[in-house]
Amino acid sequence: MLLTTTPTVEGRPIRVYHGVVTGEAIVGANFVKDFLSSIRDIVGGRSGSYEKTLRSARETAFAELTESALAAGANAVVGIDIDYEVLGESNGMLMVCVSGTAVTLA
Repeated sequence: MLLTTTPTVEGRPIRVYHGVVTGEAIVGANFVKDFLSSIRDIVGGRSGSYEKTLRSARETAFAELTESALAAGANAVVGIDIDYEVLGESNGMLMVCVSGTAVTLA
């Protein structure tokens, strides 16, 4: 499955448009990560635990997108958009949404 943010793939004309496909992942940030992150805010540096959580959520969202495209009969998704949002009463949840157009390339 070819996944790209571009609207076309050079040298590969689009034969069939299958429609918009999406993938979503919502993950919670726990107390320990929040605490360690606040320490990082004070002393500086990267938050490895948050980066790992974000990476996992993004991979899950892309896996769902790929599943949807395969189910539609596509061999590629073009024009992919990736969005990140925080949700919840205390912004304790992270949402990753990906969407694009499922297509069959020549």
